[in-house]
Amino acid sequence: MRFFRPFFFADWLYPDAIFRIRTSDRLLWLTFDDGPDPGSTPQLLDIIGRHGVKAAFFCDGRAAYRYPELVSRIKSEGHIIGNHGYLHPDGWRTSLKNYVDDVDSAALHTSASLFRPPYGHLRIAQYKELRKRYKIVFWDLMPYDFDKSLGKSGSLKILLGKIRAGSVIVLHDRPESSASGFLDEFIATALKKGYRFILPGIIQI
Repeated sequence: MRFFRPFFFADWLYPDAIFRIRTSDRLLWLTFDDGPDPGSTPQLLDIIGRHGVKAAFFCDGRAAYRYPELVSRIKSEGHIIGNHGYLHPDGWRTSLKNYVDDVDSAALHTSASLFRPPYGHLRIAQYKELRKRYKIVFWDLMPYDFDKSLGKSGSLKILLGKIRAGSVIVLHDRPESSASGFLDEFIATALKKGYRFILPGIIQI
């Protein structure tokens, strides 16, 4: 079963985390997980660059360490780097200490202030510890661009059918993702519908 949005009680469990921008305007925040990767990151940057869209890239620490030139390009083009853990740990299966240590290790190569939990799995104790120094970002809409059975047309249909004011959209920065196959059309269509893509800090979130 696919869950395109987090459970309705998630913002109660993690009260200071970001799931959606608090706005009635047609504003969207585009984010990518798992990179950087030379097989996907340059193409994604080219696409969003053509539209003048800025995004957040929540990078794995090991990938950021391996491809610092891609991290530099992301930053130089005006995008945000976030922390997605070093070894992409599953919070539900990882002890508090090991999880926090993994995130802090990734901070050396990604971000020491912005964190997205891999898989969206985060225990309450992990959340309480990490919130002391990280802004934790989940998402409002996931189109399952990593699911090959959906394909690019399926993910595009989900996005266009479910975006709403303030949606935080999560796509994936890896070659297996179909994101590069529908991203151009999605952005163009969203802009025609009157949406604007923003980064946090431009408005209150």
